[in-house]
Amino acid sequence: MGDYVFMSDINGISQVESAIATLSREDLQKVLLTMVQSHELQSMAVLNEFFKTTKAEEIPSMDKQISKIFVSIGIPPHIKGYQYLRSAIKMCVKDTSIISSITKRLYPDVAKEYNTTPSKVERAIRHAIEVCWNRGKIDTINNIFGSQVFTRNDRPTNGEFIALLADKLLLDDCHE
Repeated sequence: MGDYVFMSDINGISQVESAIATLSREDLQKVLLTMVQSHELQSMAVLNEFFKTTKAEEIPSMDKQISKIFVSIGIPPHIKGYQYLRSAIKMCVKDTSIISSITKRLYPDVAKEYNTTPSKVERAIRHAIEVCWNRGKIDTINNIFGSQVFTRNDRPTNGEFIALLADKLLLDDCHE
């Protein structure tokens, strides 16, 4: 981690927010720990407000984490389902209730984001999961979840796949 200096008054908080958003979770923890230990952190209210207003899709590490998972399980980034899946997972991390209405809310929201139809989103996501399954990286998928979740002949539905990955990200975030 490099050295970071954050100086701001209340009017310059957006610059601090931008700087904080570029840090990895580990670097952010180190910065905050150092600030607390040296009594430089005067107001936790500023950080609390930042974390309350920061949306899940604005955290770059989430995109990186999702991309890393996709590549490791064999979903190629050039297919449309890759982008749609990533957006769907981020939406589910942000609002866990959306997974229970996948055809009424999730697909239409992703479709709106990419200016396409919900049925094309559903099909592209299904195709991405099929490609992953056909590449045979089921062991990698099971390792990601830490247990035998799927077998070779037991391909998950779109909703199961999205829910599992969103849950994984939520649980990892709680333990970091």
